[in-house]
Amino acid sequence: MVASAEQADIQAIIDRGFGSLAGASYLLLRVTDKARAGAWLRSLPVTSVADAKARRLECVVQLAFTAAGLNALGFNAIAAGGFAPEFLDGMAGNARKSFQLGDEGHNAPEYWTWGVGDKEPHILLMLLAPLAQIAGFEDKYVAALHRAGCDLISANRSNGLLGREPFGFADGLSQPEPDWEDKLVPGTKADRVYRNRIAAGEFLLGHKNEYGFIPDYPPDEIGRNGSYLVYRQLAQNVRGFWRCLAERVGRSGAITLAEMMVGRGINGDPLSSLQAGPRNDFSYASDPDGICCPIGAHIRRANPRSGDDPNGRRGFAYDVLSSLGLKGTAMHDAVASARFHRILRRGRSYGPVIEPADAMSGDPPTDEEEAGLHFICLNASLARQFEFVQGAWVASAYFGGLSCEQDPMLGNRLPDNGGRTTDSFSYVDANGYPRIVNDLAPLVTVKGGAYFFLPGLKGLSRILAD
Repeated sequence: MVASAEQADIQAIIDRGFGSLAGASYLLLRVTDKARAGAWLRSLPVTSVADAKARRLECVVQLAFTAAGLNALGFNAIAAGGFAPEFLDGMAGNARKSFQLGDEGHNAPEYWTWGVGDKEPHILLMLLAPLAQIAGFEDKYVAALHRAGCDLISANRSNGLLGREPFGFADGLSQPEPDWEDKLVPGTKADRVYRNRIAAGEFLLGHKNEYGFIPDYPPDEIGRNGSYLVYRQLAQNVRGFWRCLAERVGRSGAITLAEMMVGRGINGDPLSSLQAGPRNDFSYASDPDGICCPIGAHIRRANPRSGDDPNGRRGFAYDVLSSLGLKGTAMHDAVASARFHRILRRGRSYGPVIEPADAMSGDPPTDEEEAGLHFICLNASLARQFEFVQGAWVASAYFGGLSCEQDPMLGNRLPDNGGRTTDSFSYVDANGYPRIVNDLAPLVTVKGGAYFFLPGLKGLSRILAD
């Protein structure tokens, strides 16, 4: 259980996204002088969950480190023990990792603007404030760097538009509900069906996870109440996306096709024949074959809303038959139970807002800024959560029994190991006819990325100890 006394030890972003603070800046730093950097970092007013619950905040400061950053500060992450090997290796640590995450071709780390080589960050300093104040808040910290023993790699600012991503769709609607009160009992028959409430240990180190136990984590208060933070900067080709769809199905049909690719209406509502209710209160149990929401739609890949049993709960006898593999089909059992792979998302968009109608017509301004997403997520297991979702569900061309289809929004479109194309998207139209769109161009480009450790405040003190 995450006791109230521990809330003062947990960085606030684990508990909330601070939608009331529309301004955000992500400062990526490298340590040049560990003594000065350590002293400066110790002086930062890092916001805890207790702070956020005690009063309305006008600004928030959060702090995380890469493995290289811990070492640069004089803290030997390997010697400390308990850190995840994925964290120690880094997001761009080797070619196998890049293949798993889909970071190949135009997404390859060699093309990133930050994240590798001398632009590998050591520190992520996250600043949140009202939109009108974020520039001044950012300037205050950037100005301090000259005496803080740190160099600035990049200052990545959001555009202040919350609840909508650059392609124009409502965003941030599907989030797991962490079980901070430790009321769940994983492993019971209730797990046969999808649930949105997830054990706190899936997001917070030192607490019970969905397997019902506490995995290894860095000892001596260094790791407890910490989390692993994934940051990927994703540039989105908004005009290319809408023009591509307009060319295929006409401007009048572009939004409908886009909604099929995303898996939601542009306003965020679930597609029509799924379970009625709040925007996040539905499953795909009534649509196992993807007639309403395509199997390969983005939100279905990112969270297939699957339980431990693809047949759900239908009484004792039926449950026994299903457990023995005597009921159901192999195709409907092709997606793993979602409860082991959930992540908390805390991302924000950046760049200009381009309406779909404007994107489909007219030429862009010659000086138009890049639009995209600062994708940020939190999880306790990089391998089982972020990397599984990204590799097995999003980047895979064979998710859920599909063939030669990557995520229609995030796929890199590169051929598979057998040379087969992966640039298709299949769906069923309003008249019940199967359709397929081929030759989809890449829509998203990875501009940079890294794995960070977001410690609890006690862990932060240990890491930055003199």
